[in-house]
Amino acid sequence: MVRLTKIYTKTGDDGTTGLASGRRVRKDDLAVEAYGTVDEANTALGLCIIHADATILPVSPLSAIAAILRTIQHDLFDLGADLATPIAKDEAPGKKLRIIESQTLRLERTIDEYNEPLAPLNSFVLPGGTALAASLHFARAVVRRAERLSVSLLAERAAAVNPEAVKYLNRLSDLLFVLSRVANENGKKDVLWIPGNSR
Repeated sequence: MVRLTKIYTKTGDDGTTGLASGRRVRKDDLAVEAYGTVDEANTALGLCIIHADATILPVSPLSAIAAILRTIQHDLFDLGADLATPIAKDEAPGKKLRIIESQTLRLERTIDEYNEPLAPLNSFVLPGGTALAASLHFARAVVRRAERLSVSLLAERAAAVNPEAVKYLNRLSDLLFVLSRVANENGKKDVLWIPGNSR
């Protein structure tokens, strides 16, 4: 259980922060950049949920999207904790909170479920359409940035980083793309890229 009694500690005034291991690092350390961007992605999902909850129907595809995103928000806190906790050489399996394969597989099943009824695309999709779809595209872009930073972190500190966290972020960005199409009335309101359109 997390207990927060004091919001500011002044311990970061020197430009450092503490990893979950207790080790102090600079606030621009790659691990901090990675889990900080995961936090940004979670914030973007919060905005998506607000748009999804704006529907007046008690049961709709949008309310289902909100429920999916709420579960993912918990996953992203797990993922942030994972990235903030370097894997120790003697770490026993299951000892620390880590993203696990079943979480990634849940995303894959959800992608398959929601993508199956969508018409195939003949062009790239521009961020837009409905407010929810645009917000999902924004969240997708932030997740992609979190993924890129996590890939860099994995390359730099392979033994200390959980590769399943990177896989999870990759699948999450795919899911957010699919859900953006669902939010655009199953693709009917998708805004398609027309190459050279503004020449």
